[in-house]
Amino acid sequence: MDSKDTKYIKIGNNVKVLRERCGFNQLEVANYLGLKDHVTISYYERGERPIPFEHLSKIADLFGIELADLLSDNTEVQLVNRVFAFRKDELQEKDFSTIAEFNRIVKNYTKLKNLEKKHDIKA
Repeated sequence: MDSKDTKYIKIGNNVKVLRERCGFNQLEVANYLGLKDHVTISYYERGERPIPFEHLSKIADLFGIELADLLSDNTEVQLVNRVFAFRKDELQEKDFSTIAEFNRIVKNYTKLKNLEKKHDIKA
């Protein structure tokens, strides 16, 4: 197995861990990504298929993490980055896009605040 396969397995495992910790099933994530069924998500999670950048970006937004976090060996670090808590049983399909958009805004705000702090900029 080459390093490319190992990378796909790592990313897929991280997607699975995050999905399960959030209480989402594969079909819900597949629907959010615009896929026909959950089979492709299953392939992604097992590392049997590379995940297209567009899907990686949407997955990172859904879970409120950076793209680089999907390559992390420590999924606990990723979960610390999550800011949004919710009850899964109250979600509807349209809520996945709202959650992802909220997480994207929070990530960008956090980056901005970190830059301000790093460069000692007073707002």
